[in-house]
Amino acid sequence: MNQDRFIEELEKINIKINQQQIQQLHRYYELLIEWNQKINLTGITQEDQVYLKHFFDSATLYKAIQLENIETLCDVGTGAGFPGIVLKILFPHLKVTLVDSLNKRIQFLNLVIHELGLNDITAIHARAEEFAHNHIEQFDIVTARAVAPLNILVEYCLPMVEKNGYFIPMKANLNDEIENSKHAIHLLNGKIDHLLEFTLPIENSHRSLLSIKKVSSSPTKYPRKYAEIKKRPL
Repeated sequence: MNQDRFIEELEKINIKINQQQIQQLHRYYELLIEWNQKINLTGITQEDQVYLKHFFDSATLYKAIQLENIETLCDVGTGAGFPGIVLKILFPHLKVTLVDSLNKRIQFLNLVIHELGLNDITAIHARAEEFAHNHIEQFDIVTARAVAPLNILVEYCLPMVEKNGYFIPMKANLNDEIENSKHAIHLLNGKIDHLLEFTLPIENSHRSLLSIKKVSSSPTKYPRKYAEIKKRPL
């Protein structure tokens, strides 16, 4: 996916992009490739593949939620900044929190934030379960892209969502994981709103977005003992 096709595909999902945002994404790509030689950020390095499988794929969250009406977003297990930094570039009004357990990736993210001149975005070095435990009901949207099994993600992410907000995991396929997650979703006062399935352009690879709504306030504790889920860090 070259830059022109990227812009065209964004328009198809009703995302408009200006020249500054195009330049920011290009610089993001340059920094990604530069730092990928120092630390393992991604196995995808060809520019057309980065624009398709990282940039456009991140933008598809917009298919599930109208981000113009959202104020705060948390990206759990953000890695090299997908989808969080891409969404911040495309929707500058968002207040974005990026969470990752590897400090070297946080250093990279802070450099990207500085180089691109982004405001109201913070990169936090923390394990997902520890961060979640201290940020109950603080975000309108929490997302995680291809991070961990859904039942584990629900335990970490849904408590951080404000009442009437959403946890929206992004994966290639979620059908097989939903059934194993329904009990945790119920215990954490969530309700499955809808599952959106589609294919990426060009290569037609399958993608899933699951919108889980927080229907009432969270319990003060997780359904499982915290020490138990700490054994499975993100």
